[in-house]
Amino acid sequence: MNLKIKPSATVELSRKISALKHSGANIIELNMGEPDFPTPDPIKSAAKKAIDLNYTHYTPVSGILELRKTICRKFQSENKLDYQPEEVIVTSGAKQALLLALMSLCDPGDEVIILTPCWVSFIEMVKIAGAVPVLVETNEKNEFQIDIKSLERALSNKTKALILNSPNNPTGAVYSKDTLSSLAQMAIKNAFYLISDEIYENIVYEDARHHSIAAISPAGFSRTITVNGLSKAFAMTGWRIGYAAGPGDFIEKMCTIQGHMTTCSNSISQWAAIAALRESKNEAEEMRQAYEERKKYLMTRLLKIPLISCAKIDGTFYAFPNVTQYLNKRYQDYHIKSTIDLADFILSEGQVALVPGDAFQAPGYLRMSFANSMVNIQTGCDRIENCLSLLK
Repeated sequence: MNLKIKPSATVELSRKISALKHSGANIIELNMGEPDFPTPDPIKSAAKKAIDLNYTHYTPVSGILELRKTICRKFQSENKLDYQPEEVIVTSGAKQALLLALMSLCDPGDEVIILTPCWVSFIEMVKIAGAVPVLVETNEKNEFQIDIKSLERALSNKTKALILNSPNNPTGAVYSKDTLSSLAQMAIKNAFYLISDEIYENIVYEDARHHSIAAISPAGFSRTITVNGLSKAFAMTGWRIGYAAGPGDFIEKMCTIQGHMTTCSNSISQWAAIAALRESKNEAEEMRQAYEERKKYLMTRLLKIPLISCAKIDGTFYAFPNVTQYLNKRYQDYHIKSTIDLADFILSEGQVALVPGDAFQAPGYLRMSFANSMVNIQTGCDRIENCLSLLK
């Protein structure tokens, strides 16, 4: 079966950067969504203890019971969501949880609404599940908030689900409780499901607040699969622990698929995840505060560069500047026809790695990660500004 799946643009870019670094290039990587902090010590200690106790074998497909109970307590205390352990599945990263949810919900030909700009994998995941992605655009003028009327126009009798990502990668938008309430009512009225990717929930700034859409109403709760993970908040990208919660019958389907896919998540990482959720909130908050300081600096620098605009960043560790006015400019043999060209130019001439907005269904933008040291962000901004000044 030829699904015509495209490779992840961010992963492909990482390969290119790795080759350049291997050849001796001094690349500043503002491309990857990976915390630059070490995993907190309590998490590492729990993993070492798990090894010493020989917790190194298969676990239940849905995850060890103690972790699922801990996740339920987290949902209750932080999100006002009442899940039971049998309504939770632990997966190999939040990415797997999203794909399992789609595969459990969708039949061939079903439609799944995706808000753009969107994370690079959403569209390909929908295709893998045999469904059809339906894209609904948000825009910078509205700070990339959801236009409910545009969503309504995208609905059809084939609409099975909507993927929601708040805080949003790549835009940094955080959706209000009122917006989420309207979405939940729409899902109930039109009998589609909500897959809510909340991986960045703890990384919000100033007066922004994260709200779980499943907590909006009992009816909305029954139509939502809530997805989360430990990679971003706890600097655990390599540990590969995600989780999802939702109606028991859907979670059971997800477990069935996972049982044939990976059997279970990494056993040692599961025990470490318990320590993350129970013991490492202070460390997570310290990381968030560092991101906030970097965000303030980056926004100030970006808005001083001629011809650039950038929407407010309420969450995540990404800026998403509009660089449209640099298109069709030239420097020597470079002709900047797209943001792909612009990102290549900045990588080649400035040795700074950025992700072109095309990867997120948003030509004319670049995604900049500030999950990097302040020194690298400052140097990266200097190099980017110098590169852009060369274009005429």
